[in-house]
Amino acid sequence: MAHSLSQMATKGDPKVRKEPLTPPLASEEVAAERCPVEEVALVVPETDDPSMPVMTFRAWFLGLTCCVLLIFLNTFFTFRTQPLTISAILMQIAALPLGRFMAGVLPRKDVRVFRGWGFNLNPGPFNIKEHVIITIFANCGVSIGGGDAYSIGAVAVMKVYYKQTLTFLCGLLIVLTTQILGYGWAGMLRKYLVDPVEMWWPSNLAQVSLFRALHERDLSSRGLTRMQFFLIFLTASFAYYTLPGYLFPILTFFSWICWIWPHSITAQQIGSGYHGLGVGAFTLDWAGISAYHGSPLVTPWFSILNTAVGFIMFIYIIMPLCYWSFNTFDARKFPIFSNQLFTSKGQKYDTTKILTPTFELNEAAYNDYGKLYLSPLFAISIGSGFLRFTATLTHVLLFNGRDIWRQSKSAVNSAKLDIHAKLMKNYKQVPQWWFLILLAGSIGLSLLMSFIWKEEVQLPWWGMLFAFGLAWIVTLPVGVIQATTNQQPGYDIIAQFMIGYVLPGKPIANLLFKIYGRISTIHALSFLSDLKLGHYMKIPPKCMYTAQLVGTVVAGIVNIAVAWWMIKSIENICDVAGLYPDSPWTCPKYRVTFDASVIWGLVGPARLFGHHGMYRNLVWLFLIGALLPVPVWLFSIMFPEKKWIPLINIPVISYGFAGMPPATPTNIASWLITGTIFNYFVFRYRKQWWQKYNYVLSAALDAGTAFMGVLIFFALQNENRNLKWWGTEIDHCPLASCPTEPGIVVKGCPVF
Repeated sequence: MAHSLSQMATKGDPKVRKEPLTPPLASEEVAAERCPVEEVALVVPETDDPSMPVMTFRAWFLGLTCCVLLIFLNTFFTFRTQPLTISAILMQIAALPLGRFMAGVLPRKDVRVFRGWGFNLNPGPFNIKEHVIITIFANCGVSIGGGDAYSIGAVAVMKVYYKQTLTFLCGLLIVLTTQILGYGWAGMLRKYLVDPVEMWWPSNLAQVSLFRALHERDLSSRGLTRMQFFLIFLTASFAYYTLPGYLFPILTFFSWICWIWPHSITAQQIGSGYHGLGVGAFTLDWAGISAYHGSPLVTPWFSILNTAVGFIMFIYIIMPLCYWSFNTFDARKFPIFSNQLFTSKGQKYDTTKILTPTFELNEAAYNDYGKLYLSPLFAISIGSGFLRFTATLTHVLLFNGRDIWRQSKSAVNSAKLDIHAKLMKNYKQVPQWWFLILLAGSIGLSLLMSFIWKEEVQLPWWGMLFAFGLAWIVTLPVGVIQATTNQQPGYDIIAQFMIGYVLPGKPIANLLFKIYGRISTIHALSFLSDLKLGHYMKIPPKCMYTAQLVGTVVAGIVNIAVAWWMIKSIENICDVAGLYPDSPWTCPKYRVTFDASVIWGLVGPARLFGHHGMYRNLVWLFLIGALLPVPVWLFSIMFPEKKWIPLINIPVISYGFAGMPPATPTNIASWLITGTIFNYFVFRYRKQWWQKYNYVLSAALDAGTAFMGVLIFFALQNENRNLKWWGTEIDHCPLASCPTEPGIVVKGCPVF
């Protein structure tokens, strides 16, 4: 009889297959070993069945299919004016009926591939562990193609904005080495960010809750079952998204203040949800609420509160003072909120006038054309990034440094192992050298690329090593923040700031340094989050390794192939001036990536933030960020009975301003309000409802919105069947983008 394909990775260790189900623990023992994080204890199952097959034929088939489909759709949508990220939840739901269908129709037959090695087409009923592995494959299609699609974004900027003659092989290596480098970091940091009970990765609880809703029988006779609840809200979300997604897009940014004062620039700057501070504006679009910080239903309340403090401080106090009271950075010459770059006269900055044929800065042309300026909110957002970087390092050092040091000496503190960690001890762990090989291979290929395509990438070998060192230093502290708060303090700005000083005038080198020094960290954290999901669902570690590695390689290849095809096939893609009116291919996310390469690479931080730079005072935020966590830490030691003091998280407070632009204040404010309703009021006063339905609701809203978004695109928008009426104009605040400085002339704006 042929060996099962899963002998190598299905159960982790073939011996485990013969073991009985995990014996039930006495109630006192369970209570003692339960995870101390209440949300985890309420949601994650505390049992395991090691006999379940995992890496079956249907898991491979459905997993790879879901991965390819998601990476195609997410890469496709990132080029659009209204980008849409399709989460793995969509495939998580679709996989269940497909898996059960395959279990019902496939013959129970052994297939021999090589001598002594093969697999069984149908090892029995479709089970929850197969379902988890399929979702892990699908997550690779989201983390690589969805969100901000950083790696492919760099390739797109090089091809579209800088018109480089980049080869497909070089682009493929950029994408693959970034992903695999992140996977290597994840393997090195498992014992710090996956095994400890304190590292609970809140976003995973939505998926765990959905898995249980799909596979477990709800024995409670009170109220709807989880599955019934999910289907009702999936249908409602699916139907509702026809309004903000097609029929009535104004629901995405409902800026009623602009209707009251249609001729006032100041009122529209204050009230615009799209180009202003968004005071009073709101969104009734779930895609708008969850667009930049993820689902607010899966973020813990203390994290939401910290983010709210930072958001209110920056948007409603600092920004108005800088713009209207002090005219900081000549702010009134420019729109209050824009991701564009400007001249001193308030006009759009034409970067082609300062580029050499080798894509470097023409200093003489720059001196003739004039300095580069930023919108005030964009400038302060950059400053908050300075603060966030040093605050993250200091916060983790003070609050988590002792635990990290202890774990460095003795791997995981066995005294803190909860029931989940103890159940996972039944499986063989992945040897560390498996990850080290991937890490060394990706580093070697990256260095080779810097020699072979020296002119295209601009980044020398020592710059690559510098990027790897930065990623290694920062991944752990950022991971600690994300694993406990569901927020990921970014340091994109810092990576580009550093290399901008070392290699000024080289925008492509700046892009590549950001990818290897920062984006590899993003992918590492995505892999670590999935490893924690496998930990919660008791998936053998070798299965996780196999699924993540194969999914990463497949997703990376499809990612670059789809982007390459679109760039070659769609005329003037991302070129707003060259596209036909209302074209959906304006690429706002990639425009931000391009602008960043101009700010930090082409013009360089020395000209903007140096001794004579317009934005030099923002550099003080590095020092302020390093100092701010210190008094919080001291107070937590002086008053240990005050349990709320350690919950003050300076990096997360500064995260209240993160992502703007392209995120808007309305996106963040609506996210904060929604999260407060569910994770404070509902959690506190209706805990049983929250335990049963909260994460299921999050999954249903995500899935319904994604399904309808795909349907609308392929059925209507792709055929250019777009509506034109008052309700399809998103903001109705045309004056919000106007300057208010006397004498500044901008088309469509009054002159003071």
